[in-house]
Amino acid sequence: MLKLELSYRGLIAIGLALVSLWFFIRLWPVILLVITALIFMTALLPYVDWLVQRRLPRGAAVILLLIVVLAAIAGLFALVVPAMVSEFKDLRNNLPDDAKQLEDFLRNFHIDVALQSRARNVDWGSLVSGRVAVNYGQRVVATTLSILTIIFLTVYLLVEAPRLGKFLSQFIPPGREDEVAGIMRSLSRVVGGYIRGQVITSLAIAVYTLVVLLIVRAPNPVAFAVLAAFADVMPVIGATLSTVPPAAAAFHDSPTRAAIIFGLLVLYQQFEDRYLVPRVYGSTLNLPPLIVLIAVLAGGELLGIPGVLLALPAAAAGRVALDYWLAHRHAPEETPPPPASEDELFAPDETPRDAAASSEHAREGTTV
Repeated sequence: MLKLELSYRGLIAIGLALVSLWFFIRLWPVILLVITALIFMTALLPYVDWLVQRRLPRGAAVILLLIVVLAAIAGLFALVVPAMVSEFKDLRNNLPDDAKQLEDFLRNFHIDVALQSRARNVDWGSLVSGRVAVNYGQRVVATTLSILTIIFLTVYLLVEAPRLGKFLSQFIPPGREDEVAGIMRSLSRVVGGYIRGQVITSLAIAVYTLVVLLIVRAPNPVAFAVLAAFADVMPVIGATLSTVPPAAAAFHDSPTRAAIIFGLLVLYQQFEDRYLVPRVYGSTLNLPPLIVLIAVLAGGELLGIPGVLLALPAAAAGRVALDYWLAHRHAPEETPPPPASEDELFAPDETPRDAAASSEHAREGTTV
């Protein structure tokens, strides 16, 4: 028989915890934007501080760095988007012929499917009209607003970083300043390690894709290599997504060439997911390769693409917290822990009968 007693304060604490959890779930999209902005702020803050040390005003340094980053991203998009639009037009115009070539190619492996008739019956107008167009339009608007929100939050955090630091320092207990500073430095190294790992993996897949496409003489090799680098921002998923577009673009010229491209890119995708990502991020984030792989898989299963993006920084932050706990778990306490009393939060409220019994025991002990 289980008997559970809680004080009124304990019930209030449980109620507040449930309300806080409800608010957290409801505000998760906003929290996700803030976390993303904090990651970008931490990654860009050293460069802003470097410019400030060169006697450039902080606001001007942030604006200059923002212009450089946005210009680089815009230049890469200008390289990729026209090529992708052209490839989509070619795919739409040549789809029946490509389906016929794919039928002939699959017959070599004794696979008989009717693809050409299905390709001719595709209604392209219905794919980009009506409810579908509205849904895609809403997603584009929501994504654009999210990106703009992240940019403005990042700029604000970079500009107000010194003031925010002074404000938050007021809540640090006296004597714990060095510990908090050490934790913040460790978290900053985590974000820097995540950015370095992402740069390494993106460059690796971009170079590999470019070399493969140049060797097999596929169309738009530079654009597809840049697209692979962008897609690789999503661990595990991005490398897989980057294998299909270049193979589809080369299929019209030669199904055999497309199969070679697809096979080589899938081979690299397996190499990156199973070997490169765990070891690169394991080195930059100070995590075992197995933990890196499990964190990415768990993040994707729980939260989808946002979970994949945040899994590695979250795992590395957890490693920082674990290291701090391990370093301080055997530290001697300055004062002994207080004995249990009626002020315990989850202790049952003391009734008058209990109080009278306690006083009677105290008097008996004094008499003896």
